[in-house]
Amino acid sequence: MAEHTREVRQPDFNVYTLDGDGRNAFWLKIGAAWAHREGGGFNIVLQALPLNGRLVLREPKAQEDAEAEPAKDVKAASKKAA
Repeated sequence: MAEHTREVRQPDFNVYTLDGDGRNAFWLKIGAAWAHREGGGFNIVLQALPLNGRLVLREPKAQEDAEAEPAKDVKAASKKAA
């Protein structure tokens, strides 16, 4: 029997949904996307669905920015709720 090995790759893009526009938009990460190696498409994995149908793909930031981002989102969410 042939043994299958899967290479675990970091996502090429993070998937976000946005609520609002411009500087007041609230970004919520809801998934990730990997480009096909031969080009021509993406595999997208969503952990939630956007209520407004709006998806944004962004290249992942540096590790330091990625660790600070959830705190920024929580702060923005608490401001929005107030």
